[in-house]
Amino acid sequence: MRAVPTWVDKVHDRDKVEQCIYDLCFKPDGSQLIVAAGNRVLVYDTTDGALVQPLKGHKESVYCVCYSKDGKRFASGSADKSVIIWTSKLEGILKYSHNDAIQCMSYNPVSHQLASCALSDFGLWSPEQKSVQKHKSTSRIYSCAWTNDGVYLALGLANGVVSIRNKVGEEKMRIERPGGTNSPVWSMAWNPSKDEPVDVLCVADWGQNLSFYALSGKQVGKERPLGFDPCCVNYFSKGEYLLVGGSNKSCLLYTREGVKLGTIGEQSSWVWCCAARPDSNFVAIGCQDGTIAYYQLIFSTVHGLYKERYAFRENMTDVIIQHLITEQKVRIKCRDLVKKIAIYKHRLAVQLPERIIIYELYSQEASDMHYRVREKINQRLDCNLLVVCTNHIVLCQEKRLQCLNFSGIKEREWQMDSLIRYIKVVGGPANREGLLLGLKNGQVLKIFLDNAFPVSLLKVPAAIRCLDLSSSRNKLAVVDEHNTLLVYDVKTSELLFQEPNANSVAWNTSCEDMLCFSGNSTLNIKASNFPSHQQKLQGFVVGFSGSKIFCLHIYSMSTIEVPQSAPMYQYLDKKMYKEAYNIACLGVTDGDWEALAKASLEGLEFNIAKKAFTRIKDLKYLELIHSIEERSHKGEADNGLFLADILSYEGKFSEAAKLYRKSGSDQSAMNMYTDLRMFDLAQDYLGSDETVDRKQLIKKKADWARNINEPRAAAEMYLSAGETHKAIDIMGENGWIDMLMDVGRKTDKADHQTLSLCAQHLRRLGALTHAAEMYKKMGEMQSVVELYVEVQDWEEAFLWADKHPEYRQLVYVPYATSLAEQDKFLQAQKAFHKAGKPDEAFRVLEQLTMNAVNENRYDDAGYYFWMLSMQCLDIAAEDESEYEAMMTKFKDYQKKASMYYVYHTIQRYMDEPFTSYMPEALFNISRFLMHELMVSHPTGISMFSTLYTLAKQARNLEAFKLARHVLDKLQTLRIPLRFQEDVELAALKIRAKPFHDNEEHQPLCYRCSTTNPLVNNSGNQCVNCCHPFVYSFVSFEILPVVEFVVEEEITDEEAVHLIQQSGSGKTDRVGSANEGEEEQNEDNRWKETESGDAQALMLDGSPSHMQNSDPFTSNLLGFYQGGSEFQPVTLSRQALAAMEPHDVIICRWPKPLRFQFFKNIMPDVPITHCTHCNKMFHTDDYILQVLQKGHCPFCRTPTMENADNHID
Repeated sequence: MRAVPTWVDKVHDRDKVEQCIYDLCFKPDGSQLIVAAGNRVLVYDTTDGALVQPLKGHKESVYCVCYSKDGKRFASGSADKSVIIWTSKLEGILKYSHNDAIQCMSYNPVSHQLASCALSDFGLWSPEQKSVQKHKSTSRIYSCAWTNDGVYLALGLANGVVSIRNKVGEEKMRIERPGGTNSPVWSMAWNPSKDEPVDVLCVADWGQNLSFYALSGKQVGKERPLGFDPCCVNYFSKGEYLLVGGSNKSCLLYTREGVKLGTIGEQSSWVWCCAARPDSNFVAIGCQDGTIAYYQLIFSTVHGLYKERYAFRENMTDVIIQHLITEQKVRIKCRDLVKKIAIYKHRLAVQLPERIIIYELYSQEASDMHYRVREKINQRLDCNLLVVCTNHIVLCQEKRLQCLNFSGIKEREWQMDSLIRYIKVVGGPANREGLLLGLKNGQVLKIFLDNAFPVSLLKVPAAIRCLDLSSSRNKLAVVDEHNTLLVYDVKTSELLFQEPNANSVAWNTSCEDMLCFSGNSTLNIKASNFPSHQQKLQGFVVGFSGSKIFCLHIYSMSTIEVPQSAPMYQYLDKKMYKEAYNIACLGVTDGDWEALAKASLEGLEFNIAKKAFTRIKDLKYLELIHSIEERSHKGEADNGLFLADILSYEGKFSEAAKLYRKSGSDQSAMNMYTDLRMFDLAQDYLGSDETVDRKQLIKKKADWARNINEPRAAAEMYLSAGETHKAIDIMGENGWIDMLMDVGRKTDKADHQTLSLCAQHLRRLGALTHAAEMYKKMGEMQSVVELYVEVQDWEEAFLWADKHPEYRQLVYVPYATSLAEQDKFLQAQKAFHKAGKPDEAFRVLEQLTMNAVNENRYDDAGYYFWMLSMQCLDIAAEDESEYEAMMTKFKDYQKKASMYYVYHTIQRYMDEPFTSYMPEALFNISRFLMHELMVSHPTGISMFSTLYTLAKQARNLEAFKLARHVLDKLQTLRIPLRFQEDVELAALKIRAKPFHDNEEHQPLCYRCSTTNPLVNNSGNQCVNCCHPFVYSFVSFEILPVVEFVVEEEITDEEAVHLIQQSGSGKTDRVGSANEGEEEQNEDNRWKETESGDAQALMLDGSPSHMQNSDPFTSNLLGFYQGGSEFQPVTLSRQALAAMEPHDVIICRWPKPLRFQFFKNIMPDVPITHCTHCNKMFHTDDYILQVLQKGHCPFCRTPTMENADNHID
């Protein structure tokens, strides 16, 4: 650091008496200096020290001046007890007074409130206030300062105390200092730095100490002894440095921690005041003898560079290590003046005034930036240059070099003939590193740490300013004091070349033949002996690595990315491809890489071209090089042909064609032109030459037309070139049906492949008639059928199936599958049968049935089971081998169909809050299902739901005995939680009811007239005659019908004929003729008898009367009572002929089953019989269901198809 006087002035009064400079301050913009000199206020221009204007207004000496932060006004305080406010135009605008002489003043940096301090009080003034608020002080006030945020005011008192006040003057903190009255606080200042986490107050007292405090009163850092009485202390505007002046007759520069850095100016009297110009390195000093000195501080650059690591000094006490490639930075706080810095590999040496500290990296990684202390040499060592090596430091002092180890022991010393101007470490093994020296006499030496004798390399005519050694150490670059660059061969000392206007030089560490030098604000890059490439540059170069140049400009180091394009093209012009590639590797643009690659390729340097094209990822050229290399390995050695391929890739087609013809490869030229769609040039190239197939040219032209979206032209060209199939594909892609038909009709019927292709496209385009025409022309009738099936044109498909029965299966199987997917199962079943696929029909239906059960669709499950049972009948009728199995399944499926049909009602009753069924119907349904569940229990049917419904309806209908039985059975089952309480409560309540059932709900057998119990262990049949009950399949009331069978020799058709014949007109006429006789016989069957006083009337039961009665009635009781098997009524032909046909219900089951015959015992009760499912219903119930649903409630046969249902 050097202090250069800019201007000096000495103030006298009229009598030439020196006037003491008590205080001074800068205008915030730094353009003016306000000085308190005698009883005047002087205003100086800081540029040249000219006095702008003296201000008069005080009668006695002016002790203090201060400027507001906004630069609009400043104030002066005097021994005459007054304060004057001045504007920036040097006009006085306000004056107020205290009771004592004014000692100090300070403007609030935020609110511009002025604090003026006298000996015994202080006042606060602001432009908004009309009066000055004054506050008493317990001790004399010598100094004051506002915090950076303007919230608090610090007062320095004569008793050594610092009083912290708020903006209204109230004391908030009191800092008691150890010196007490022996250490009056003469000056203090707050650090303006924004980097500090807390406000720091610097206190200078006349106990000759410098101390620092936080706002809380806690001391920051340690107290620094000064050795003199300080009269003033001031920070630089950014807080990095501190100025202190006083009885030592000089102004000293300190760090913000209080570390002394140096002296700014020696004076002949006390320094009463000092201040730093805002945002600059200028300092103003005021002395007791009236001297005003204005200095410029010049901070010299202390730095060191090794490859990409640059270390430099900051704020005089910190060392910053910067990685020039990654821009990483690390700071080392030395807390003392840094005098010299040296860096080498993983070592860093920092010289302080009293010691040298050696640092090392934590690791050997190239990216590591963390340093730690390795050694400390606690000696005061003076040197001009400092160099660090692996285990040594080298000190340069004028002509002498000293080598010290890290313990501070001198191991070797060299004495030179002239001053050492430049020194650099050039590497080498540990403890044997080599140093390059440049002397003032022009001599260049090389010394080794383990060798006492310097090695002379060469000598230049002038003093050396800078030098550098190439990476291979074969070339030496020297810059002399005449700014001339000289490059020598180290081995021969031969001067290779020289360049003017150079102030620094650096070899490229990655390229032996490249260096850069700077001078006259220009950067020069020179490769080999080629001319230099120049560009603008501020500063001078200190390093060159790859494409990065390290430039030092004033105090900052920057990295400049310099593309190496110019040197690369210089090598390419000389066809030096290998050297050009090496230069490109240092850093060029993608365009430069492409130029290098193409130039190398044309020069047939395939290896370099491959590397260059790989760098820019040009796969096209890499494929070309690969193909050329493969051809070369196979023995092809025609470089002309290779060059022709290269020229064609580069777009030089006419030159390539000439080389192809020269090499005798016309086909290659044709391929080039056709691939590029240059058909006219290809035609010109052919000329009258017929050796090349012109048809092939037309084909390629068609390919091109197709690719450029000219399909019609392409199709016509393909047809003319004989590529019919490609033409057909284009026509099909564009939907040109007319062209397809034209081609198909012109094609011979033997050409199946072409016709088939036309038919496929026509089929895809929906032209089914035309596609069928193509198939007919080929004789492919099966394809015609498949065509109509594919588009589901079933009418046409059925017509073709009728014409060609062998294709019936091709039509009806897809038709049946389509119907099944649409849930049209009856139609699907018929279609499967027509297709001869009964097993498929059965399998689909069975799967649907299981799905319905799993999904709790019990009405659908009942319907599907009924359909399955009818399917079983069909299979049993067609296949005798499956008869037994199918009949077993038929009975099982019929039973399950009824059970699921019934359970659907119970499930809806359990799940839904309301039901349309009467209690009697629910009672009958649940009772029917309970008896069926005694025999089998299909999947999905809940025994609990069945019994719960039955129990609930039994209680409602007063069937208490049944309800108790069912509730007892319910309690043995697992009851759902939501019903558990209801069931338990019902079981308790039923105990209070009588143990019998309402007789009107007990079922009656219409064959034997036996009243059956409500719980029948035999199931749904009579306990006496075992006659199965026939239920109405809506309300499930027992119908008054009795089943009868015909004698074995009578066929079903004959029996039907006899029954229908008995109801003819003949029978009616016979009935009319015998009417009187029957009445007479009826009267004769009663006989009257008298016995004593009593008379009796009895019916004559003689055999003659029994023979004349109804034959069915006479056979009705012909069964063995108490038997376990049902014995039906068997009728002969005579009995059948005697029956009334309207009373007979015939269930016409399909083969192999026989018909079932039932007689309505109560003809007045109308019964409807469904001829499809053979279920019987009360007619009223059936009609209501049909009106609601439109079909039979059980088999879902539509009403129109059930028109012939029988109603009795």
